[in-house]
Amino acid sequence: MKVKDIIDGKGSHVVTVSHDTTIYKAIEKLAANKVGSLLVLNDEKMIVGIVGAIDILKAAHRACERIKTAPIKEIMTSKIIVCSPEDDIEDIKNIMTFSRIRHIPVINGKALAGIISIGDVVKAQLTEKHVENRYLREYISGPFIE
Repeated sequence: MKVKDIIDGKGSHVVTVSHDTTIYKAIEKLAANKVGSLLVLNDEKMIVGIVGAIDILKAAHRACERIKTAPIKEIMTSKIIVCSPEDDIEDIKNIMTFSRIRHIPVINGKALAGIISIGDVVKAQLTEKHVENRYLREYISGPFIE
């Protein structure tokens, strides 16, 4: 299974924020969109970072009073791991596990093609295994046996 199979199923919509968006506004956007991370874009609409709920919690713990004024670029992760639509899901799962990350942007050439989460990866693998098991059961005891 490839990354593109997940993107085809869930869609390519990605929730983003500008690098100068306040942390407070980013919290509002996370909640309103029911997502776990936001891609951070610069003025040229290029990806410059990613920020997750845990990043915001850490910022709140350090200095809660700054959340309404501090820009998201102060807390975002700027060394982003990305994948392509052709990457194998097993490889992506290993990267996510080893790197302790939950979201990976999907880049097709230079264009943003979507974002996948560890939940998307697990769901895709479970679905694949259920289908495989069903076909094996049908093959072993199904209608084709006389």
